[in-house]
Amino acid sequence: MTISSTDNSSSSLHGTSSLLQLAPLEAVLFDIDGTLCDSDPLHFYAFREMLQEIGFNGGVPIDEDFFVKNIAGRHNEDIASVLFPDDHERGVKFLDDKEAMFRRIAKEKVEAVKGLYKVTKWIEDRGLKRAAVTNAPRENAELMISLLGLSDFFQAVIIGSDCERAKPFPDPYLKALEVLKVSKEHTCVFEDSASGIRAGVAAGLPTVGLMTRNPAEVLMEAKPALLITDYEDPKLWSVLDELDRKAKV
Repeated sequence: MTISSTDNSSSSLHGTSSLLQLAPLEAVLFDIDGTLCDSDPLHFYAFREMLQEIGFNGGVPIDEDFFVKNIAGRHNEDIASVLFPDDHERGVKFLDDKEAMFRRIAKEKVEAVKGLYKVTKWIEDRGLKRAAVTNAPRENAELMISLLGLSDFFQAVIIGSDCERAKPFPDPYLKALEVLKVSKEHTCVFEDSASGIRAGVAAGLPTVGLMTRNPAEVLMEAKPALLITDYEDPKLWSVLDELDRKAKV
């Protein structure tokens, strides 16, 4: 899977002001798939293989465009309704089986997004609170966090299914604020999908979008405060350095 390149420098510069207003920063919230680890290709592979196996779309394999538009970042209940509009129960069972296949693959192939451990160290060194907020099933979320060696890093893991509404609604992020006992005025979000960015923005949280796999133009429609390639992007570190400076004033 690939992402398209878009010059979003002017939008990024405009959006950094909302991030700088967070000083002093208290907490950072992360999505998991595509944000902590580059797992979308594994999800895409599992969906493509299993849907073709049952003859979905006349047996023609789904492509990346279909995956981005209909699956990436969505809660499984919503995906089930898209894929099996006339048989939701079958859709739910299919998704359960697909997640089991994904977990088998992920144990050998999951990799952290570039620069992830640099930013987690920055967060730890400053004693900031942190939580993972995801639409993924809890079993998936905890596996990914464990494989990445971040089980001790996160102080809370918020699952969309445990909230009244999952992303793109703000409920999971609002619950994270409540659990961590922090204010939205001093908390930011990292997300990689339009659905996730919309959830963060709807919660009133400046949200940084990662172009891990989704097209930049799609992410920009969700109105992120900043769009970055990965956690080593100079634009991100310019903001973090400025937050450090403002916190010391």
